Amino acid sequence: MPDVFADLVGQDEAVDTLRRAAASAAAVLRAAHLPAPAVAAAADPEYDELDALADDDPAPATDGPADDPGAGMTHAWIFTGPPGSGRSVAARAFAAALQCVHGTGCGTCPGCHTTLTGTHADVRLVAPEGLSIGVGEMRALVLRAASTPSGGRWQVVIIEDADRLTEAAGNALLKAVEEPPPRTVFLLCAPSTHPDDVSVTIRSRCRVVPLRQPSAAAVAEMLVRRDGIAPDVAQWVAAAAQGHVGRARRLAGDPEARGRRDAVLAVPRRLTGVGTALDAASALIGAAEAEAEAAVAETDAAERAALQTALGAGGTGRGAAGATRGSAGQLKDLEKRQKSRATRAQRDALDRALVDLAGFYRDALTSALRAPVAPVHTDTAALAEAGGQKWAPEGALRRLEAVLACRAAIEANVKPRIAVEAMMLSLWRG
Repeated sequence: MPDVFADLVGQDEAVDTLRRAAASAAAVLRAAHLPAPAVAAAADPEYDELDALADDDPAPATDGPADDPGAGMTHAWIFTGPPGSGRSVAARAFAAALQCVHGTGCGTCPGCHTTLTGTHADVRLVAPEGLSIGVGEMRALVLRAASTPSGGRWQVVIIEDADRLTEAAGNALLKAVEEPPPRTVFLLCAPSTHPDDVSVTIRSRCRVVPLRQPSAAAVAEMLVRRDGIAPDVAQWVAAAAQGHVGRARRLAGDPEARGRRDAVLAVPRRLTGVGTALDAASALIGAAEAEAEAAVAETDAAERAALQTALGAGGTGRGAAGATRGSAGQLKDLEKRQKSRATRAQRDALDRALVDLAGFYRDALTSALRAPVAPVHTDTAALAEAGGQKWAPEGALRRLEAVLACRAAIEANVKPRIAVEAMMLSLWRG
């Protein structure tokens, strides 16, 4: 039978926690509508089965944090884990289980289907397109989330990349989490519960679901089962993606993604001097910019056309000229949002390249240390081994640290070109 948690790879403990919470949430709803067990059992033939699941969570609650693994449902959750671990997948799957008419996350009922496809009226998703989530967007979301669920179950708010909340947006969310509406559930996704990612006050009011990096074997199995990818290809892309499910799927199905990866892994052979190092930096930045532009071009054009149509572009009637003059401010706001989204897309593309480059130097380091671990990039294992012999462990480690330092610098808003040029010079010098 299909299941909403089927695509959550290698997260058995988290899935078990979420299943129990969904069962407790279903019990809360039944208790509210059918408080007498005998009446509920008569009205709902699945009552006994769901209550049996919920019995392990003896005191389901909807107000306050619940860090005890045996606790049931609560109103605010944080999904943490490394990139590619499935934070947003887990949040969406849990939202579907909460909206499931059976309370189990069956994957086939209208509640599960509409939630997973993004069309459920009571599930709202916030996915930052730019560098941050602003207070205006968060206030509007909190206001809408306070309404009564139209489907009679739960009002669910999913915030992807909650670590990108501005301070003001975090304060707006905190007020809602502190005094949540009776049927509203907040699902936050963040790399960790460190104060740099999620404020301590928000964290203290949420239940944390930690996710781990799935193994390459688990990712490969999922690609074969769900996407029909050949086993040998699935194993290769799963290792190359370093446990990142989305990146593994992209490598398996996109020849251009594989070409960009090949270009990145060719960088160590090109670093023969200062000039080649700066050329390599320019090439890496240019590739990231081109990838980002291609990723957002279609969306940008559609948004601009839709806004111009809404503002009366092309109109010839009375007042059309005045409407066109008054649209300049809205078009400027749209361009600002699109520029922010393009910047984010460029940084994401560059980060993917840096992760691949870090994997190469990691292979060189493990080769120099003769560590009994499999290489990340099997197709460049011979080159990494040669590099490890030439550089020795200390040199390979310094190069790996240079790549990681570049990632950290870009995350701290250092201009990407400056950070990448500094990294390339460090890689050349060793």
